[in-house]
Amino acid sequence: MCASEVEVPYSSKDGEGFENKVAKVLANAMGRKVKFVWTDKPAIYLVRDQLDKKNCDVVIGLDTGDERVLTSKPYYRAPYVFVLRSDSPLDITSWDSPDLLKAKKIGIAADSPAQVMLEKLGLFNSNFNYMKSLTGFKSKRNQYVRVEPKRYVDDVADGKADVAMVFAPEVARYAKQRGGAVKLVVIPDNATRSDGKHLPFHFDQSIGVRKDDKELLDQVNAALQKSQPEIESILKDEGIPLDDIAKTPEGRQG
Repeated sequence: MCASEVEVPYSSKDGEGFENKVAKVLANAMGRKVKFVWTDKPAIYLVRDQLDKKNCDVVIGLDTGDERVLTSKPYYRAPYVFVLRSDSPLDITSWDSPDLLKAKKIGIAADSPAQVMLEKLGLFNSNFNYMKSLTGFKSKRNQYVRVEPKRYVDDVADGKADVAMVFAPEVARYAKQRGGAVKLVVIPDNATRSDGKHLPFHFDQSIGVRKDDKELLDQVNAALQKSQPEIESILKDEGIPLDDIAKTPEGRQG
């Protein structure tokens, strides 16, 4: 298993990332013992620097249909969410909610679907300084700059931000740790870009193997079917609001 040491809550060197736990369940269903091949780089580099170089054979948690690999049948589907304080006076349940325009500080990840919507709604520039503060004003030129997911939840809970729009698996653990201080509101999957095209906010997640490893893919798919109840238990324990898997059961076969 290709794995990042620095991709909490998905993956961490102590094995407590929820994708690390899924990997162990999957391996057990295959009659194997998982061996993690760790890297200190973010997970976005796993395919290029690890899988493609045959340092490892499997990547957990890729978007179904990722064109770099063969992807398994999706094993869960998750939405983006609005992260709000439980006692927030703002009533935000969709991109059409009038209270969205009242938010002064909004947390998002750079180049995410949420950024596209903020730009469409004219809210990006007014929130630019706060969004840059999330990464310590680091330039993203020639490097990937990730906001620690816990920061989104903490800033909202502590009143430093009014709302954050983040992929649910990134923040569910930290929202759960905060008890009832924050709530996650699922963002409807009906957004459109300025050109009228659909902008997805719900994503199927799959397991990836190299494009020439169809036999392994078949084994992974069989193991996923066998271990699905255990995997769902891990995801629910993480606090992730699960969505119905889209009608793309075979994933992408290359």
